Amino acid sequence: MSPCTMMNITKNRSITAVFALIIGIGLLSSCGPSNKEKEEQAQTVKDENAIDTPTVVLIPAHKGKLTSTIAVPGELIPYQEVDLFAKVNSYVQKLWVDIGSQVHQGQLLVTLEAPEINSQLAEAESRIKQMDAVYFASKATYDRLYSTSKTPGTVSQNDLEQAEAKKNSDLANVDAAKSSYKEVAANLAYLQIKAPFDGVITARNINLGAYVGPGRTTDPLLVLQDQKRMRLVISVPENSTGGLSHQDVVTFSVSALPTRKFTAKVTRLAGALDTKLRSERLEMDVFNNDKLLLPHMFAEVDVPLPSRDSAFIVPKSAVVTSTEKVFIIKVVDNKVTWVDVKKGLSAGDLTEVYGDIKDGDEIVKVANDEIRDGTPVKVGKDNKKTDNAATDTTSKKQPDNNKPKDNSK
Repeated sequence: MSPCTMMNITKNRSITAVFALIIGIGLLSSCGPSNKEKEEQAQTVKDENAIDTPTVVLIPAHKGKLTSTIAVPGELIPYQEVDLFAKVNSYVQKLWVDIGSQVHQGQLLVTLEAPEINSQLAEAESRIKQMDAVYFASKATYDRLYSTSKTPGTVSQNDLEQAEAKKNSDLANVDAAKSSYKEVAANLAYLQIKAPFDGVITARNINLGAYVGPGRTTDPLLVLQDQKRMRLVISVPENSTGGLSHQDVVTFSVSALPTRKFTAKVTRLAGALDTKLRSERLEMDVFNNDKLLLPHMFAEVDVPLPSRDSAFIVPKSAVVTSTEKVFIIKVVDNKVTWVDVKKGLSAGDLTEVYGDIKDGDEIVKVANDEIRDGTPVKVGKDNKKTDNAATDTTSKKQPDNNKPKDNSK
């Protein structure tokens, strides 16, 4: 046999062996599952076990104090504001101020003119003189009768009493005439409109010669505002009113000065809820010596909420809010128990809860309604560092704003 023939035979045998090996591998792979399929099956079993027995992270429940704030809208209104009207029908004779004028208490603002009042005053004065004359005559008559009646039998008692009654009636007419005179004279004072307090004229609706008086117009002649001190008015919702006091200090800002923060101390509390808004009205005095703030500005106010030491502080993730209830999940002997709770204040990632909880109870840190009541669970480790309220009873402390800032600088 030639060498070439020997080489071809060897080559054909090698090719046959390779094909046989490939066929054998295919037969072996068809007989059992692959590694990928085994991994998928193992993952499926693991997922099913996780659903049946979920792994949860537990945290202990402890009471603590939680300080929080709420943001509410507010309005700055003048500490005092008055609309000035004319009491008597008259004409504007002199206007001493205009919009923006700084005025002081008792300063003359408007002078009015009503010529008929002078005539009424002269008439009232003449009536006084007339009543005086009648009274003097009746008094003289009574005095003569009284002097004569000292002689027995000269004047009857009835005539004397009639004369005395006439004298007293005429004296009453004199007093009535004097009262009428004072009434007319008082109208003269209404012709001069003066400032009732220090402030700024913010509106003027009259000109010289204008006819003013009751019922002439609904617009005031002038509007006077005290802008050196203003009231910051807010309405606090019902669920946030408990514990508010005059010691609380609020911070606020206005859109006109977005980078400036102002502080004010609670001065007045309504002590009752508004029937429409179901909220309590609070007022803070704001001193506006630098005149940066304007009346009727809207403000964004941060109100500190009171701390309570009777609540349990838990992460917000531990509270489940469903369509049926609000609850947390407590674990006892590796079994789940749903506990109905009510939420209180919130600050950051923490919140207050009230319910059938005892100090030291183990609750699920990240809860959901898929962890069903009564099912077993596995306890896992928390790899993330958390700021647990159970170990920090003063969680989320707010800066000390008890000292009001001087806004006049």
